[in-house]
Amino acid sequence: MRPIQALRSAAGWGLVAVAVATRPRLWASAVAAGASLAPGGWWRRPPYLPLPDRRWLRFRLVTAYGGTGDSRPEVDDVVTWLEWRRRFPTG
Repeated sequence: MRPIQALRSAAGWGLVAVAVATRPRLWASAVAAGASLAPGGWWRRPPYLPLPDRRWLRFRLVTAYGGTGDSRPEVDDVVTWLEWRRRFPTG
């Protein structure tokens, strides 16, 4: 990914984070989603954060938005998905 694309992507994820941070009712859903998407043993590998696998995330972005998977999810899509998770919890 080129530096400008990385910057746009990071800024886009920042917008998603702000959208979730301003909706306290989604916090538990966001934490549960993050935990379910984090690979096992994430604390043993750099960057030592519970981030989903890049290949999986790219696949999901391609199937949702098309293109090469370099795009970021739409803020409204993430909020809608977290609302759905909140209303219909799994497990």
